[in-house]
Amino acid sequence: QVQLVESGGGLVQAGGSLRLSCAVSGSILSIWDMGWYRQAPGKERELVATITGGSPNYADSVKGRFTISRDNAKNTVYLQMDSLKSEDTAVYYCNRVGRPWGWGQGTQVTVSS
Repeated sequence: QVQLVESGGGLVQAGGSLRLSCAVSGSILSIWDMGWYRQAPGKERELVATITGGSPNYADSVKGRFTISRDNAKNTVYLQMDSLKSEDTAVYYCNRVGRPWGWGQGTQVTVSS
């Protein structure tokens, strides 16, 4: 059974940075396309960044500010978030792209303006 544990969230002022981590257990990370998702209060969960092999892709809302990466040896996916905006406030989750496993608990990111 695959388990996903997200960490690294917190409270940050607008313009600040955070680095999120997602530890994956129960599967070999290197064979999957992975993504970071977020869900803001009252909104649907949205996909903000994916990494396919070594190639990243981003939603327009985060392009140029967020960087997704992976360390297959550590079975961990990262999301570096810079120039944070209040609209980035959400719970952030990682998961497989296309066929998500069960969701982890997520990590709360709150950006104060």
